[in-house]
Amino acid sequence: MSNTITALTMPKFGLAMTEGKLASWTVSVGQSVQQGDELADIETTKITSSYESPAAGVLRKQVAEAGETLPVGALIGVLADAETPDVDIEAFIKNFHAENPQDAAATEDTTAGEPKPITVGEHTLNVRDVGTHTGTPIVLVHGFGGDISNWLLTQDALAADRRVIAFDLPGHGASSKNVGTGTLAFLAGVVSELLQTLKIEKAHVVGHSLGGGIALTLLRDHPDQVASLNLLAPAGLGKDVNADFISAFVDSESSRDMKDVLQMLVHNKALVGRKMVDAVLRARRLDGARDALHVIAKACFPNGHQADDLRPVLTGAETPTQIFWGKEDEILSVSNASGLPDMIPVTVYEETGHLPQLERATEVNKAIAVFVKDPEAALSMARMDATA
Repeated sequence: MSNTITALTMPKFGLAMTEGKLASWTVSVGQSVQQGDELADIETTKITSSYESPAAGVLRKQVAEAGETLPVGALIGVLADAETPDVDIEAFIKNFHAENPQDAAATEDTTAGEPKPITVGEHTLNVRDVGTHTGTPIVLVHGFGGDISNWLLTQDALAADRRVIAFDLPGHGASSKNVGTGTLAFLAGVVSELLQTLKIEKAHVVGHSLGGGIALTLLRDHPDQVASLNLLAPAGLGKDVNADFISAFVDSESSRDMKDVLQMLVHNKALVGRKMVDAVLRARRLDGARDALHVIAKACFPNGHQADDLRPVLTGAETPTQIFWGKEDEILSVSNASGLPDMIPVTVYEETGHLPQLERATEVNKAIAVFVKDPEAALSMARMDATA
C-alpha cells in the first residue's frame, strides 16, 4: 500500500521555520498531477510559496483545509493511484497520525542554523552558515535593499553536500550600517574579508541583482577566491536600471506605496503580501539603514544609470559562469544578457520577474546544484553547445 500512496506534508522553507499556513489548494480532489506540479500555496511569516508535488498521481484527499496553520511535517494531503481503494487511503492517514505526531516539528531545536553576528574588519555582519563541510562552499550575495531572507528557498536546498553561507550586506538587514563609499568595489572587498574570516579559500559565488555585480567585482579584484559564478539578473551588464524602483524603495513610507514598489520585483504580484511589506519597512526604518541605501544608490546607480561596466570581466575570465534571468524583469531588463560570450549559458524564464530564486526556485536550485558539482565540466559543455 505504501508504494502507491504518498504523504503530502507541510514543507520546511528554512531551518527556522516551524509551521506554515495552507493558504490555498491549487488542485482539486481527484485531479491528476505530475511530479513538480503546483499543489498548494504555503504562507510563512516571510513569504508565500508554491508547494510542488513530490510525485505523479491523483490527489485523493485534502487532509488540511485552506486557512489552516500546521507544524512542519504535518499531513496536509494524500497522493495515490486512482485504483487505490478509499479504505487504504483512510488507513494510511490513520497510521501517519499515529506514527508522526503533528507537534513533533514544533518541539525541534530551531537554534541550529540561525543567523549570528560575525565581526568582519570594521563591520558586524549578520551571517547564516549551514550545511556540511565537504564540497567547496557556496556564498549567497543578495541585492539592493534585500537581506538573507531573499535566499529563503535557496540556502537549505543547496546545503545537502556543502556549506552554504548567506549574509546581510553592510547597510542591510541586521548588519552594521557602515557602507563606506557604497561602490561595488567596496562591497566586494567586504565579501572578500568575510571569506577570509570564515577561513574559506575559494567559494562558488551566487549573486542576485546588485549582489551579482558584487560577485563579478569580486572575481575581478579577488579572482583566487571565486570557484564559479551563478548570477541572477546581475547588475553590471548594461547601463539601464529602473531608477523609479531604486528611489521609491528607499523613500517610500506607507505600506501601500511599499507594496507597489515590491510588486515590481515579481511577475506574480500575489507573492507580495502584507508580511513581506511590513518586514521590508521595519528593516528600512532601522537607524542608519535609509542613509546607507542612499549612499549605495548614489555610488552604484548615479543619475538613474549603472555606474559599473563589468562585461569585460566575463569576456576575459575563464571562471565557470552561468546566468539566470526573468523575461518580465522590471528592474534590470533581460536584454542586458544579450551579446555575452557564447561560453556562458543564459537561462531565461518565462512569466518571471526580478526574483527567479523565488519565482523559479526549484529550477534555479537544481541548475545551481548541478553546476557547482563540476563547474569545469559545465563550462566545457556550454562551449560544446555554443559551437554545435
